[in-house]
Amino acid sequence: MSIRLIIFDFDGTLGDTRRNIVTTMQMTIAGLHLPNRSEEECAATIGLPLAECFRTLFPDIQEELIPRCAETYRRFFNENLKTIQPEAFPGVVETLSILHQNGFTLTIASSRSRNSLTELTRNMGIADYISYILGADDVKEAKPKPEPVLKTLANMHFDAEETLVVGDMAVDVLMGANAGAKTCGVTWGNGTRDELENVGADYIIDNIEELIGIVRYD
Repeated sequence: MSIRLIIFDFDGTLGDTRRNIVTTMQMTIAGLHLPNRSEEECAATIGLPLAECFRTLFPDIQEELIPRCAETYRRFFNENLKTIQPEAFPGVVETLSILHQNGFTLTIASSRSRNSLTELTRNMGIADYISYILGADDVKEAKPKPEPVLKTLANMHFDAEETLVVGDMAVDVLMGANAGAKTCGVTWGNGTRDELENVGADYIIDNIEELIGIVRYD
């Protein structure tokens, strides 16, 4: 069955938000007087829900501190948007336009909040191409669990066999595979080619324009 639905991750796949996320994470850590974490350590948590980010960075953190961490992070992130504006990766706007014009349904499944995704996609000029946005606040079980994909399929009335999940992290690939969809890893984000290969991505691409060939000739 040919691909008709493409579910994109956002951070590191469509939007270049690494600087925003790492800067905000380190400001949050400093503001709450937690032990320092490097850029690489912070970046490695991109794609996880906020609570899981802090649990990963600080395995011994007290659970009651997690909501405060998330609240502080969101406050700093919104403040940082005034001076550090995320941008779409090269080729993203053009490729989404082509896919949309050729009848593919495009959606987003991300670990950030839906309100944030709505604002960022609008600012990046891709909102008109996206038919459905699903954020962390819309699911009970986040990536790599299949719920974000399964919920998208139910709402958009597609089958997993006609769906491609595209993301830069292992959790994106696993989410898609766990839902029975085909998967495509991208190398320009925060994950590595080895990580994407190790979790069994069906395709791995180095620029988003390659996606057109995959879905057209699959």
